[in-house]
Amino acid sequence: MSKQSEPDTGIAEAIPDCLHCHKPLPLCICDSITPIENRVALLILQHPQEQDRALGTARLTALHFANAVLKIGLSWPSLSKALGRPVHDPSRWAVLYLGSAKVADLETDRDIVAINRKGEIEDNQRAILKDIEGIVLLDGTWSQAKALWWRNAWMLKCQRVILGPARPSRYGQLRREPRRDGLSTIEAAAMLLGSLEKRPDITATLNESFERMLARYREAQTTLPELAPKPRPKRDYRRRKHA
Repeated sequence: MSKQSEPDTGIAEAIPDCLHCHKPLPLCICDSITPIENRVALLILQHPQEQDRALGTARLTALHFANAVLKIGLSWPSLSKALGRPVHDPSRWAVLYLGSAKVADLETDRDIVAINRKGEIEDNQRAILKDIEGIVLLDGTWSQAKALWWRNAWMLKCQRVILGPARPSRYGQLRREPRRDGLSTIEAAAMLLGSLEKRPDITATLNESFERMLARYREAQTTLPELAPKPRPKRDYRRRKHA
């Protein structure tokens, strides 16, 4: 089972929450989720201020995997402490890096690219990606993700990867992304684990769940306006990048 931290509530208490996904019951899709046995581990670090239970996908993503951990906070002394178990070689873990480097600007036809600290393509892409045993995803606006990055120096020991999705996020107009390659946490997990494990069923399962969640949200919006998330600060869109 996935290990998860308890979030704060932020939606009117009159709407009951699901005990598993912590979403308001009108948005719950837990009855369609069967945990996937995943070889590549998943660690999701969620910024404490990014607990949008209506449109957020961090907890929903973790529920899809048998080998996944969701932690809410700002900093942990090491990857092992964040994960809750020993990690002998952090370099075999990858962090989804959302800095200035974009796959579209690099000379590659890959949609998942390992880069170095200068934002350049690493040599031996196939070997590096094949050797990855875990993925770290930072959940929050890009400015919140930047705060998580700077507060956890151990991430410098991890391999950096970037994504070049073939299509924009399924959020569409519900949550606009400042860059075309910006994805929800569940879409990023679908793309990464599906590719690294060479299992298109993982990608399909997570994307289908996300689409079901969004459909439930659109349906509920018409009768439950209190589910609508608060607008995000504009400064997040101007500064949404890692150092």
